[in-house]
Amino acid sequence: MTEIRTERLLLRSWRDSDLAPWAAMNADPEVREHLGPLLSAEQAAASARSFQAAIDTLGYGFWAVEVRDGGRFIGFAGLDRVDDGLPVSGVEAGWRLARSAWGHGYATEAARAVLRYGFDTVGLPEILAITTATNGRSQAVMRRLGMTTDPADDFDDPDVESGPLRRLVVYRTGAGDR
Repeated sequence: MTEIRTERLLLRSWRDSDLAPWAAMNADPEVREHLGPLLSAEQAAASARSFQAAIDTLGYGFWAVEVRDGGRFIGFAGLDRVDDGLPVSGVEAGWRLARSAWGHGYATEAARAVLRYGFDTVGLPEILAITTATNGRSQAVMRRLGMTTDPADDFDDPDVESGPLRRLVVYRTGAGDR
């Protein structure tokens, strides 16, 4: 079982005890603002099972994130293959935190550890991060990580017909950029 420790966080496998706070996060309109519709408890549980299956199969995925001091579950961070059918390919870093965890630097800390794992352990040559053009908070994390963007890489999400969630921006960093 892969665990990643940072100064304040533990990225680890999913536990049954994570499912209720994970469902609550995904029922929060502010957390889901840049992600699409709210998820039911069943949908949230299915996503957690899918994340754990990827970790078990690939050795990486979206790990559950907890604050080491007290063991409080706060969301996820990790790596995932970019969906087929998009105009970009590769492995993407991602994160999603409960509102109570926003503004503490946890996303940047977790994402930094994820990038290190992706480059040093998995051996990835490049890692992407993709978010909506309107998601300034995630884009700020991407910039703090030293990731760069080229507007020529940006694209419209083929699964979204119109609206603020359609336009996606792509940030990149390579193993040699660190």
